[in-house]
Amino acid sequence: MARLLIIIAAISGFLAVIIGAFAAHGLAQLLSTSALATVKTGVQYQFYHTFALLFLGLWLLHKPATPGLKAAGLAFILGILLFSGSLYGLALGAPRWLGPVTPLGGLCLLLGWLLLLLAAWQTKPDA
Repeated sequence: MARLLIIIAAISGFLAVIIGAFAAHGLAQLLSTSALATVKTGVQYQFYHTFALLFLGLWLLHKPATPGLKAAGLAFILGILLFSGSLYGLALGAPRWLGPVTPLGGLCLLLGWLLLLLAAWQTKPDA
């Protein structure tokens, strides 16, 4: 599980850099200021939660993968896909029905943080 989360974090970080650079350089002339800001928000949240996935993967190298930690990782992954993915799509002109997906992704991100908190609370400190 740790290895998989670290791999997903690496891929997500790589994609966030590409998307951010493409938006800043390739799409700057094609998208409105508002659409570029939407992409920037997606990239920021993708990066924040990429770091959360990386942290979680590194934690799991040293601790057992409890169901709560696995669920936190899954929630972060789903949140990145739904939140950032829907923002990217909306900025590029996807149908407006995609708009309600964004807050669902945000809820997944929040759930990931709550699950991480709960797992940390339940983890016994090393002696």
